[in-house]
Amino acid sequence: MGGMYPVPTSLSPSRVEAFVSCPLAFRFASIQKLPEPPSPHTTKGSLVHRGLELLFMQPAAMRTLPAARSALDQAIAEYRVDPEFTLLGLTEPQADAFFADAWSLVEGYFAIEDPTAIHEIGLEIRLEAPIDGFSLRGIIDRLELDAQGQFIVTDYKTGRAPSERYQQNSLSGVHFYSFLCESVLGQRPAAIRLMYLRTGEVITARPSAQSVKAIMGRAKAVMKAVEQACTNEDFRPKEGALCKSCAFQPWCPAFGGDPTLAAVEAPLRFGMPART
Repeated sequence: MGGMYPVPTSLSPSRVEAFVSCPLAFRFASIQKLPEPPSPHTTKGSLVHRGLELLFMQPAAMRTLPAARSALDQAIAEYRVDPEFTLLGLTEPQADAFFADAWSLVEGYFAIEDPTAIHEIGLEIRLEAPIDGFSLRGIIDRLELDAQGQFIVTDYKTGRAPSERYQQNSLSGVHFYSFLCESVLGQRPAAIRLMYLRTGEVITARPSAQSVKAIMGRAKAVMKAVEQACTNEDFRPKEGALCKSCAFQPWCPAFGGDPTLAAVEAPLRFGMPART
């Protein structure tokens, strides 16, 4: 007999990391689907991704810096009326600084590579593949072909590049993308690139059958732990560096909160309905 929490039928790389980081925060966000207020960091990342997606919708020869400015302006117009931006509550000067920084990240992209030379075959591709009774899903920012006709996956990053100590953690999601490409598109990518727009660093991983197998083992282990937590109704908080920015802290027992009140109080506090 299962517990009161439904077991998810799919996991994304970010959800796997979320469960490992803090099972209780995972329960609030992914099982109960409680609202979280947007953060400037995540909204800016989404905005920059949208600007670059619009740029790559242009024919290769037209992907110039002025075209990128137009693409970002179009993305800004979309975001100005999006709750992901409006709920940040920025003043006009703060919004100007926010959009100026987004533009500096797009300019940073041009310092890394020439977009007119890229043979892209897909943008913001949603992939999902079954594995042991559940599925893994993810979104690939950009899929392209190299000169030999092999797949290259590019993932834009708007934060700082990780230190070597944390680099392996950043690359774990990369091997998920390898699995998804191989499962859905029939070909393992020759390389997956994490492109850090703020610093100009590019981390390249070359996935192997072994690296994909290892990440599948990890995904299965995490899914088993999620199933057990749902069945036993046992999602424990895990204190760490993410606590200070966690929207669910008011209901966390590690900070004196009551998790049973979150479902009622979070939508009221954040002025947003629970997600479906």
